[in-house]
Parts: sequence; structure tokens; C-alpha cells
Amino acid sequence: MRSGLSITGAAFAAVFYCLAFTPSLLPRAWFLQGVIAGITAAMGYALGTAIGALIRLRHPFGDRTVRIAWRILIALVPLLVVVFLWLGTRWQRELRGRLGMEPAQEYDVARTVGASLLTFGLLLLIARSLRLATHGFALVFRRIVPDRAAYCAGTVVVAVLSYGAFDGLLMAQVFTMADRSAAVINSGTGNGVLVPASSLRSGGPRSLIAWDSLGRQGRSFVAGAPTQAELSEFAGRPAAEPIRLYAGLTSARTLTERADLVVREMDRTGAFDRAVIAVITPTGTGWVDNKVPRSLEYMYAGDTALVSMQYSYLPSWAAFLGDRSEVVDAAGALVGAVRERWAAMPEHDRPKLLLFGESLGTYGLEKTFGTAENLADGSDGALLLGPTFANPVHRQLTRDRAEDSPVWDPVYPGLPVEFAENAAGLRDLTGAPPKVVYLQNATDPVVWWSWDLLWKKPEWLTGERGPDVTPDMHWYPGITFWQTTCDLVFAIKVPTGHGHVYKSETVDGWAALVPPPGWTVSDTLRLRALLDG
Repeated sequence: MRSGLSITGAAFAAVFYCLAFTPSLLPRAWFLQGVIAGITAAMGYALGTAIGALIRLRHPFGDRTVRIAWRILIALVPLLVVVFLWLGTRWQRELRGRLGMEPAQEYDVARTVGASLLTFGLLLLIARSLRLATHGFALVFRRIVPDRAAYCAGTVVVAVLSYGAFDGLLMAQVFTMADRSAAVINSGTGNGVLVPASSLRSGGPRSLIAWDSLGRQGRSFVAGAPTQAELSEFAGRPAAEPIRLYAGLTSARTLTERADLVVREMDRTGAFDRAVIAVITPTGTGWVDNKVPRSLEYMYAGDTALVSMQYSYLPSWAAFLGDRSEVVDAAGALVGAVRERWAAMPEHDRPKLLLFGESLGTYGLEKTFGTAENLADGSDGALLLGPTFANPVHRQLTRDRAEDSPVWDPVYPGLPVEFAENAAGLRDLTGAPPKVVYLQNATDPVVWWSWDLLWKKPEWLTGERGPDVTPDMHWYPGITFWQTTCDLVFAIKVPTGHGHVYKSETVDGWAALVPPPGWTVSDTLRLRALLDG
């Protein structure tokens, strides 16, 4: 606990600390940058200490060598840190400018350094405490086994106990707290959300689904439709009252029963007589970005029926880490039930059947259909926003894209699938309209994160880069993986069109897939301005 720092550890920590200030996909707040820098420096210290220990096994460092090395470090490291602090501030300012964000305050640098030193010191204290515990166990074991075996046994015991404490206490508590917090939020109702007076909404008069069973996000969804007057004003003609239906976690006991309940609601409200039916797979909490359904309702002057179903009340990150099968089962149940009823209709009487998924919802849709061909054939149009890095169909399409197309805007010949980094690119499509549209921002870490960032330079940092990906970002083994992982934390804390924020870009997606008769680019721009206003 009282021993000095390792010379090799300190050298690696300094290098890693400086590299932590290099830019990534998204800007970082001062406290996040400080924590990242501290953890990155601790990673470098651990690596350097391990390398130094291995070297000393064969070539022990002399006292004179260590003194000289420390003098060099003391002379170089402060200068190196100052340079990278200056560069890091410049990189963050430039990155914020690219994304249309306010520049950071100059004094944030001092707070960042303080946070990084505190983080590094805390991690070093924890590491040395574990080392002390290992030494204590080894002293006990050496009474019955040789020294090396005793230290090996002590290391194993401390590792097992540490993992148990981390997984059984820390992580279990995190998930328990997330579950309890999400349950409380799910039972509430958002400000201004009222029980609908329309029978065309779940929870309204004559509805088969109780208002109290919808959950917070379901109540917001069914109550968030535009009025007939608003739709008529935009369309310039009389509009229909849109249908919105939703089943919450407590609306029925099982996923199958909830899906069947939604279809019964569709029959009750005449949903299959509308021009468009959209089946929406929500995010983990059951949330549906209201600009997605509103965009369709404005485009079709309310002649729409939009349905969704909750499968969890946990945030997407917790649902993703916990049990991804829930979103797959929910998407399969609802899409399957609606498609079965829809397919039983005479072909010339069927409304357009659309599918939508955002973030974790895209994963559920892809796993439901299995292949890109099935996804394209499964409806009249599928719009997927911000697909996750785990999406199997998205990965396969990206991997097998045309050689001359970039990874952030791939071209896949032979299938009616269109990718768009910038929604405006969908306005100039020629030929037959696509059946599947992916909207993915070049700066969205939810799309681009992967395990192989640890050891492999990603394609999105090779060759032509996507818009807003800074040319100052470079790949460093381990560090880029760690930085992109941290970008996930604030992926939705950036302006629209960047990170994991899409909003009114869905208008361009729907217009590319299923534009109403007479729909023009000026209508798209007009609707986007209305939704973003």
C-alpha cells in the first residue's frame, strides 16, 4: 500500500492518459472526460506494471536505471499532458461545432484534470487493496504449500471474491435499482396526458384495454395523436381521426394474449379499413418517439391505424443486457398476429402494412424475420432507425455491401434495401421505391460499437468517413473501444441528426417507402419543419 509507483506503469499511464483526450464520435462533458481519462490511465498503469514485472523476471532494473527513467518521465510527462490538454480542448471544440453544440467553458479543463486524478487515485487504491488481500491469503496458504502456489491460490481466491462482489452485489444492486425505478416510472402518467375521449384509442370509451394497464409510455402514445383540425390544416382537406392502439404489460397475462387483444382492438376500431396500418416495436421502456406516428398521421391526413405493445418497462440498455429475447418475442407476437389478420383479407382490400423499429426495436424486427429477404417481403415497407450493433441482418447487409460503397452508407445490390446516413439522401432516389429503409447516423455509437474495436481498426475509420466524424479521430487498440463505449452513455444528449437522435428524419423514411399520392419533397420539408417546431 505504501510502495511507490512502478516506472513502467507510470510511463504507460502517462501515454494512455494523453490518448484519452483524443476525440471519438461524440463530444464529452468535462466530468465524463475526466472519468474516462482516469480510468484509461489506470488501464495503462496496469498494463505497464504487468509488462515491467515480466521484464524484471529476466532483466531486473538497476537503481541507477530507475532513477534516470524517473527523471526523464518527470521532465517529459508534464509537457506532454499540457500539449494533449490543449489539443483535447481544441478537438472537443471542433467536434461540438460539427454537431451544432455550444462550446465548452475554458475552466472545464481544470475540472477535467481534477476528476481524472481523483478517478485514477481511487482505482489505484482499489487495486492495491486487492493486492494486499492477495498477499494476506498467500501468507495463510504458504503454511501448507510452496510460495508460488500460495500466491497463485491467493490470487484465485481474491479474483473469485472480487467477481462475486462485483456481480452479486454491485451489478445486482444496479439492476434491482433500475428495475424498481422503472416500475415506479411505468406506473405514472406524463404531464398533460389525459384519458382519451375518443373510442379510437386504447383506454378510451368502449376500449377492450384499460387505461391503467397501458403503462406510462402507452398512455403517452395513445394520447399524443394530433387533432383532426391540425391534420386538416396541414393537408388542406378534411382529415380522418387517427387510430392509436397499445397494450401494456398488464393488459393481458402473456405476449400472445396481448397481441391478440391488440388485433381485437383493431377490429373494434375499423383499423383494417384505413389506408395504412403501422406496427411499431418500441424501445425497452415501451416508448415510441411521438414524431414517428405523427409523421405518418400527417402524411395520410389521419387515415392511419398505429399499433404497438410493451414488452418491458426497463430502459433499453438494461433490457438489452438483461434479456434480448423479450423484444424478439414481442415483435414476433404482434407482427405475426397483425399479419395473419391482414393476410386473410382480399388482396385488393388490404391497407398498406408498415413496420417500424427504433434502437432495440430494430433488433426485435430483424430477429423476427431472420433475413433481409424476409424483412423486405414481410410488409409494404419497414423503417428501422438507429439499428444496434447486435442486429444480425444489418451486420450481414453491411458486410456484403458493394465494394465501392462506404460502411456508413452501404449499397446492397439485388434487394430493395436503402441505407441513409443523412435523411435528405432519400429525397433523390430513382427507380423502384425501397421496401426497407435504415436510418443510421455516422456518429451513432449504438450502431458502430463492437467488441473487435479492442483489437481491430473499424471500417468506419478507414477510407471515406461519414459526415460529422472528425478526421482527428484515430484508432488505438483498447482505447478507441473504451471511448466508443463511453459515447453510448450520452448518445441521446446531442442535437437531432447526430448520435442516437433521429426525430423528424422519419418523414423522409416514410416518404421513400410509401409516399401518399401527390406527395412532394416540399411536403416533406414542410412536415419536418412542423414536427421540429
